[in-house]
Amino acid sequence: VREIVPDHFLLIPGIGSQGGSLEDVMKYGLNNNFGLLVKSSRAIIFADATGSFAETAAQKAAELQMQIEQLLREAKLI
Repeated sequence: VREIVPDHFLLIPGIGSQGGSLEDVMKYGLNNNFGLLVKSSRAIIFADATGSFAETAAQKAAELQMQIEQLLREAKLI
């Protein structure tokens, strides 16, 4: 897909609960302009069914953000 649309953003579903590999997505999907919108809604919205939902969801989203930032650093894109 990246070969066909090298300069477009790609919406990437399936990270988290669906078992998609963030590392593989970043490895094969990144370009010099980043070009990825990573979606991980199920892993975040179903992270907690208690009164602590907001805190747990925020923590899961922050963890994903940190993982993405680390992979961008490793790829020397930030």
